[in-house]
Amino acid sequence: MSVPAPPPLARSPRRWWALAALTLSVLIIALDGTVISVALPTLSGELGADSAQLQWINGGYLLALSVAMLPVGLLGDRYGHKRVLVGGIALFGLASLAGTQAGSPGQLIAVRTVLGLAAAMIMPVSMAVLPRVFGPAELPKAIGVWTAATAVGMPVGPLVGGWLLNHFWWGSVFLFNVPVVVLALIASVWLLPADRSRDRAAAVPFDTVGTVLSALGITALVYGTILVPGDGWGSPKVLAGVIGGAALLAAFTAWQRRCPHPLVDLRLFDDPRFRWGTLTAVFVNFAVMGIMFVVPQYLQAVLGHDAFGTGLRVLPLIGGLMAAAALSEALVPRLGARVVVPAGLVVLAAGTMIGAATGGGDGYGYAALWLTMTGLGFGLAVVPATSLVMASLPAGRAGQGTSLLETVQQVGGVLGVAGLGSLLSAGYLARLSTDGLDGPPAAAARDSVSGADAVAARLHDPGLLASAHGAFVHGMSLALLVCGAIALVAAVLAAAFLPARAVGGEPGPAGAGAVPSAREVATSTADHGQSPA
Repeated sequence: MSVPAPPPLARSPRRWWALAALTLSVLIIALDGTVISVALPTLSGELGADSAQLQWINGGYLLALSVAMLPVGLLGDRYGHKRVLVGGIALFGLASLAGTQAGSPGQLIAVRTVLGLAAAMIMPVSMAVLPRVFGPAELPKAIGVWTAATAVGMPVGPLVGGWLLNHFWWGSVFLFNVPVVVLALIASVWLLPADRSRDRAAAVPFDTVGTVLSALGITALVYGTILVPGDGWGSPKVLAGVIGGAALLAAFTAWQRRCPHPLVDLRLFDDPRFRWGTLTAVFVNFAVMGIMFVVPQYLQAVLGHDAFGTGLRVLPLIGGLMAAAALSEALVPRLGARVVVPAGLVVLAAGTMIGAATGGGDGYGYAALWLTMTGLGFGLAVVPATSLVMASLPAGRAGQGTSLLETVQQVGGVLGVAGLGSLLSAGYLARLSTDGLDGPPAAAARDSVSGADAVAARLHDPGLLASAHGAFVHGMSLALLVCGAIALVAAVLAAAFLPARAVGGEPGPAGAGAVPSAREVATSTADHGQSPA
């Protein structure tokens, strides 16, 4: 069978500049997603936001991002990935400018919601563009760089936010986005390949029912999980949100199977590469988002670092991820994804298990060790898994596939933060001793380890300080143990169910029955008439 010609940019040096444009667009999203967390105390004072409003400054962004990705992927497939991407980048810049002028919590919540919508236009579509820029041989490397860009923002966001707030006014955390957006916009317009003609797109009915069902279901599910830290899993609001969301998403799934032009083609899950690659990515995202929720609190509250120092000290995780992206490029062609992905998950599990053994007297050196291992395992697992998913997508449905992947990853991350955050809180409260305290001081100490630190400093109570730090480390250990267990379960599933052969039964690199590399899977996909979209 003849292999279709590679993408037009596949042999051009411009492809790396095009990758830079794509990574710049997702980097600014990743930065914005975490930089606001550092600014929340400042926003509370400057704008008079109460705790519920502060919660929705983050919650509005998260809801818009989660809800909009599925329809955006379909729109990208129909009307052009480049058009949607450029529109999303422009909207992100305009919303950032509006954020600098917000004068009330309500206005800021609206701005953050629009930023979430813009992020939903950028994330899945930018991934869908990658196969149009890179051939199968270089696609895993491009995915690794793209993934690293999304991960870099997690620790660097608080670092940038802390520096800006120390030197400028609160609006600078939004103004910071604007020059980066302008650069990404110019680079995307100039460097990315033009969209193919979509003359018949308008003739195909849009799945309005599916869009409404998915939006309501994801909104209810995410809304319920957002309330978990404050209300607990037994709250009627939480239960109504989670159960109602699950029921609506079940109805959405049933509708997609009978709709002639569905919002999401669920037949994508018939391909084991897509099914198990996506499931692996969801497991990994659940664990990593939980880790990124726990670790900054440990570095700040227990080890005593400020926001800037915390961002620096999470960089070993990113270093491990970037090393793994390069390593997987060499390992996958030789061993196959079915070997490399489970191995990465085992390394991820080992890193979290070592982290779970953290003692109250351990310093940053111990944390740097297991953070590096965690990042290495993260990269070894998620880059080949994502390459398998991308290789499985037929022409014309890359946007649908990547938006589905990103949506389930996003929901998995939300559930990870809620579930592991609740476990952390339960472990903390189980070990915290507030003997001798009553009223507001006791409530503040029970609310968080930061609150306990403030009470201990005010009362000059070293016993409370030691108890709070020990209790937090205990809660963190429980959360990390669960992350490790999840990674091990994912490793078993990946070893058992990731495809052992390329499409059509061709043997993998090591002979009959060997595991196909991401490169071979992508090439085989092309051989079967599914050229990159």
